[in-house]
Amino acid sequence: MRHIMLPFQTPPSSICILRLSAIGDCCHALALVRVIQRAWPETRITWVTGKLEAGLFADLPGVEVIPFDKGQGWRGYRDLWRRLAGRRFDALLHLQAALRASIATLGIRAGVKLGFDRERANDGQWLFTNHKVPSPASPHVLDGFLAFASELGIQDLTPDWQLPISPEHQAWAREQIDGKPTLLICAAASKPFKNWTAAGYAALADHAAARGMQVYLCGGPAKLERDLAAEIRRLSQSKPADLVGQTSLKQLLALIKEASLVLAPDTGPTHMATMVGTPVIGLYAHHNPARTGPYLARDRVVSVYQELIEAETGKPLAQLSWRTRLKDPDAMARLPIARVIARFDEYWQQMAGSIENPE
Repeated sequence: MRHIMLPFQTPPSSICILRLSAIGDCCHALALVRVIQRAWPETRITWVTGKLEAGLFADLPGVEVIPFDKGQGWRGYRDLWRRLAGRRFDALLHLQAALRASIATLGIRAGVKLGFDRERANDGQWLFTNHKVPSPASPHVLDGFLAFASELGIQDLTPDWQLPISPEHQAWAREQIDGKPTLLICAAASKPFKNWTAAGYAALADHAAARGMQVYLCGGPAKLERDLAAEIRRLSQSKPADLVGQTSLKQLLALIKEASLVLAPDTGPTHMATMVGTPVIGLYAHHNPARTGPYLARDRVVSVYQELIEAETGKPLAQLSWRTRLKDPDAMARLPIARVIARFDEYWQQMAGSIENPE
């Protein structure tokens, strides 16, 4: 492989970014894409991402988005490699420390393949790259991605998440919101242990409704998500509107943009809210929100992670690895309803002040 010295002294002609999943991590990857575009507007960027994720990011201006369908097994790899046959990039940014992602890089030709250093390179990712990106001081996933831009030679690492939303999706979302103060509850994460209790969500929905907000339940079509939404509605007095399974990712993003506030556990919609500038409350117990929380609202999450992880390990948080995960499968049930309502009230007071004193 031809050796290329980093940082680049002049903008490279082409870069390939590999981040297949999940939605939240791809929101972080979008910020990296935008940083590169801002610094090197003439550099051609190709982003290989998952089939679901490509549906959200496919029309990103100036970026070639190539979907990878992991459901097709080896055929998915062959299709990807065939599409990239005969092409060579100046650099590959391998942003996913997972074996299935690393296998995909075998068919991507690049002058240099950047990956995580040993601290972050799970699943043997370090075997598939030839340039290791030092871990930044911050444990947050996004800062780990932005370190790739720094390694390339880009100095301005200020993230932004500009992603077009079509007039059609904007109009649909505005019709749902109808100009009213709106709380979106995206209750379900991909892993059930990350979910808060139905009783907790119902209590917050009723509290928000009593403050004059309309409340929507949002999420994907999976049975777990639909069942959780049904249980929240059963337990609530205000009966929040149920849009679970009824929105595409683009519609959900538009709805989040039009909403007043988003509440969600450790899952993609918290980061989608960051993308479009909507206030968000993230709920955490199993993972350190300093690593996976909404990037611009890490200080506004509701978390029992520190107290529970210190009790479980017998060590202060400062002595633990940034990736240490709580093992208790019922930890989210220990997130007090009163603390979530108190955090909501902080946002509500700000929103009420904005309504009373518009600029």
